[in-house]
Amino acid sequence: MEKCLGVISAGNLENNFGALCIHRPVYMLPYGGRYRLMDFSVSNMVNNGIKTIVVYTGEKIRSTMDHIENGRPWDLDRRFKGLILFPPVTHGYTSNKYGDIPQFYSTMDFYETVREDTIFLNHPNIIAKVDLKAAFKYFKETDADITFIYKPQNDPWGEYVNCEKISLDEDNNLETMGMNLGTEKEFNMFIRSGFMKKEAFIRLVKEAIEKGDSDYLLDAVIRNKDKYKINGYRFDGHVENIRNLKSFYDANINLLKKDVARELFYQGGTIFTKTKDEPSTLYTESSKVQNSLIANGCVIEGTVENSIIFRGVTIGKGALVKNSVIMQKAEIHDNAAVVNSILDKQAVIGEGVRIAGSTLMPYVVEKKQVIRKD
Repeated sequence: MEKCLGVISAGNLENNFGALCIHRPVYMLPYGGRYRLMDFSVSNMVNNGIKTIVVYTGEKIRSTMDHIENGRPWDLDRRFKGLILFPPVTHGYTSNKYGDIPQFYSTMDFYETVREDTIFLNHPNIIAKVDLKAAFKYFKETDADITFIYKPQNDPWGEYVNCEKISLDEDNNLETMGMNLGTEKEFNMFIRSGFMKKEAFIRLVKEAIEKGDSDYLLDAVIRNKDKYKINGYRFDGHVENIRNLKSFYDANINLLKKDVARELFYQGGTIFTKTKDEPSTLYTESSKVQNSLIANGCVIEGTVENSIIFRGVTIGKGALVKNSVIMQKAEIHDNAAVVNSILDKQAVIGEGVRIAGSTLMPYVVEKKQVIRKD
């Protein structure tokens, strides 16, 4: 896959995540105790042989720069190829500042000069350990201009309403793409990943700018679907489609299922992230831990059940943490209770304080927010 260029473009979904995305883009949300969402996209590309990866950072770039740095954790700190960051640009190509078409066009010189002839486009908010080598082989063998990756998703309860769905004909070629409205118990969920010939990519971006009819690449593809050979590649593994606060909470809690954690963390290659040297977690005699994922550097004196605990978290004596996601260096003091909640980094829950949300709407404590009885 050396002739394939990886491109990560996340779009603008910050409004769906409330206080968690005041200072960070969605793809930089902490996940699984020590990772960020984007770690899975970058790691999967590297594990499948993609050596040049482009990231469109969006406007909230500080956390991205702090986490990614020069790409060393993914072996992308190279003199040639490696990791390339494109910050947002001010443009006059369109009235919609959030579209990806203007961003792609602003860096068109890069695409016209790189040697890779194929582009793998990926949305980092969707976590899936796709075998990209197999998908790339299918893309080449079918001589498609564009190959979308999809998952047949069983959805009897409407959990995936408003996710994108694709319809394919008997030859696996694209017929239509739209939104899932929950009218079918099973649908083909587009997981926002796919391969595209570079010449098709360049043509679509330039035509969209010239005509002014599309701000997003996907819209341009759909408008011109009769001009290109577009097919689908089926993926049957686990998918986390993180599109709002609840789906982010669920994606973390789902890691407590052994089969999900085993697939996402180990199958198809290791997930790499920025390393931080911290001591092992300390469990005191008063601690009780059940069915939880706990990172290093923590001090656990209370009770933890069905929760994801990030690095450096402190949980005091008599405290209860249940069905919650506690991010890095948060503090939960003695006799406090945190249930069905998300605590952002360095949040503090004072002694004896009790907070609780629900599985449908978790309670969120902002970064560095302090909640005390007084």
